[in-house]
Amino acid sequence: MLMKSLITRHNRVAVAFIERQYTTTTQIPYILRWMKSETTKKSEPLYDGHIPINLLQRAVLSVGSSIVALTDPARGDMVAVNGESSGHSALKKMHRKMLESEEGRQILMERPKINSSTIDIEKLKSYPDGTLGREYTKFLEVNNVSPDTRLPVRFVDDADLAYVMQRYRETHDLVHTLLGCPTNMLGEVAVKWVEALQTELPMCIGGAVFGPIRLKPKNRSTYLSKYLPWAIGVGSRSSFLMNVFYERRWEQDIAELRDELKIETPPGV
Repeated sequence: MLMKSLITRHNRVAVAFIERQYTTTTQIPYILRWMKSETTKKSEPLYDGHIPINLLQRAVLSVGSSIVALTDPARGDMVAVNGESSGHSALKKMHRKMLESEEGRQILMERPKINSSTIDIEKLKSYPDGTLGREYTKFLEVNNVSPDTRLPVRFVDDADLAYVMQRYRETHDLVHTLLGCPTNMLGEVAVKWVEALQTELPMCIGGAVFGPIRLKPKNRSTYLSKYLPWAIGVGSRSSFLMNVFYERRWEQDIAELRDELKIETPPGV
């Protein structure tokens, strides 16, 4: 209900803004009638939690969430909305890449979830140091994050692509672990470069391009000399990370997995 009301408010603001600014344009009355009629169109949900939106609503959400996400990256809800409202073409490419891989096809077929009810965190903690499972739990502990914090997909108008987006979100912390990048600004920007090059999601591209602006001066030289060239190299040359069935690799040595995926040793490792 919160998202539905948010969409409605966004539409009203957009219409009101145009009415205030462009009342002398002869075509505006026709445009406004079209906009208002578009907001009344509805379609049936395609999956649990799906909120169908029309073209106008998608445009308003995309622009509005972009502005908020860039000015306040801590607004995870707006980052999520932006990814869903602007990422259709990228999600189609990601889905195609997964279909081209045997492991990716298996993920799409089984549709596994990553949260505290589907993975045994305590068991992963018992694995030897250096294994993917143990390093993942260390990442969660050190950065005080949880696999249960990923928001469900709402605005992707295709059930298959909605799962791809959900999978991207749920494996984000695993990508951090695999890349050896913490959740500070330097680590997030590096991960966003890798994700941008691999997924082509507009929100990732935006984070990679504009994220460095928020870096502290003492971190900029490290970013430019080490993290940026490393991240671009990994994003360009490594295997597609969405094709990794992480749940079946908990016991694999993380250094071995990096070699398999052609990931160069992270700067901070």
